[in-house]
Amino acid sequence: MNSAASNPNPASGKKNGPYRVMVVDDSAIIRGFLCRYLSEDPNIDVVTTANNGAVALRQLRQHDIEVVVLDIEMPEMDGMTALPRMVDIQPDLQVVMASTLTRKNAEISLRALQMGAVDYVPKPETARSVNANIDFRRELVEKVKAWASRRRKKLGMEQPENVTNTGRSVTAQPSFARPSRPQASAGFVSASRPKATSASVATARPVDRQTVSSAPTMAGGSKPIALKKGSPRAPRVMLIGSSTGGPQALMKFFAGFKSRPKVPILITQHMPATFTAILADHLHQSTGWPAQEGKHGMEPKPGEIYIAPGGKHMELETRDGKVLIKLTEEPPENFCRPAVDPLFRTAGKIFGERILAVILTGMGHDGLKGAREITKEGATLLAQDEATSVVWGMPGAVATAGLCTEVLPITEIGPAASKRLEGGIA
Repeated sequence: MNSAASNPNPASGKKNGPYRVMVVDDSAIIRGFLCRYLSEDPNIDVVTTANNGAVALRQLRQHDIEVVVLDIEMPEMDGMTALPRMVDIQPDLQVVMASTLTRKNAEISLRALQMGAVDYVPKPETARSVNANIDFRRELVEKVKAWASRRRKKLGMEQPENVTNTGRSVTAQPSFARPSRPQASAGFVSASRPKATSASVATARPVDRQTVSSAPTMAGGSKPIALKKGSPRAPRVMLIGSSTGGPQALMKFFAGFKSRPKVPILITQHMPATFTAILADHLHQSTGWPAQEGKHGMEPKPGEIYIAPGGKHMELETRDGKVLIKLTEEPPENFCRPAVDPLFRTAGKIFGERILAVILTGMGHDGLKGAREITKEGATLLAQDEATSVVWGMPGAVATAGLCTEVLPITEIGPAASKRLEGGIA
């Protein structure tokens, strides 16, 4: 574990030094594992640790911390008690909850996200499984770096010198990682948290492919984002793909709808099985529309939300003249299950140009292959812009591939989608 000067001023440290992290867990063994995994990445400095929330609050006042990995169940002061106090001390602090995969902890984790946490990582149940789980290690490192990177961008701070600064929210891979696997993310925006800004990138609007030179460029001034016309026909289904930061984005996306859509809504969010049903409950409470996990053989109904269950791909098929949900346990695609590509690919064969697809924030490029297939059929594709994405991996992949009709801030995608659902072209 590295050390850092005791100074809570976020601008006081080395401008392009490693991301500064605190690990809070009552188990010394788990703390050791978490510190080791994080410290193996040259862009992360584990500044300090704590065995309960009370100690963590003292450490937060003494050290310059950017991200806290926070356990839920701890003696003296648990994570849920400490969380709002942490955010009160440092409003721009990025708190990632770490909990074992039980329904109780999943509920608590999502509640924590409403109280100011930005994300969670599903922690294996035993020290042995923590040490052996490469996916957990990768997800922990990727999420810590993604949120730390986003914080620095919002504050106008430089990224670590080991990260190539391309202006995108993509960070270096940990040394142990295989090709990046987009992992689940959940979160609901708290009104007390600072709001993301859209100043760093222009909103991309539809342009003819022959006039690409006049289109807005990506952040960093690289080549323009080429856009293509969407279908003039009203959609018969809406498909959504998202990953890191996705639930926050989903909440904002649906908040932009003035009325309940008249088409089925199918969502693939990279998320463990325990969490997907709870996410559906939260979306139901937020929108007032029926929302549930998709079930094999279920016929999607207009105005209802169906979320791919964690651990299963959700596809569409036709049987006896009906369009039905098909769940499979086929191998992961893009290192994900559920993955966006199977949903897009199978829907494209059924609905063709009558699809409205949306790609929201997330790591990796899941959804790119499926987006290529449905846009060849004439489908309309919207993507979240870089400035409002936690990680511009998934939406960036489809945007820079020239597959999108619009690339918009998260607060504008919902209204744009709503207009297209109501009458074709927005």
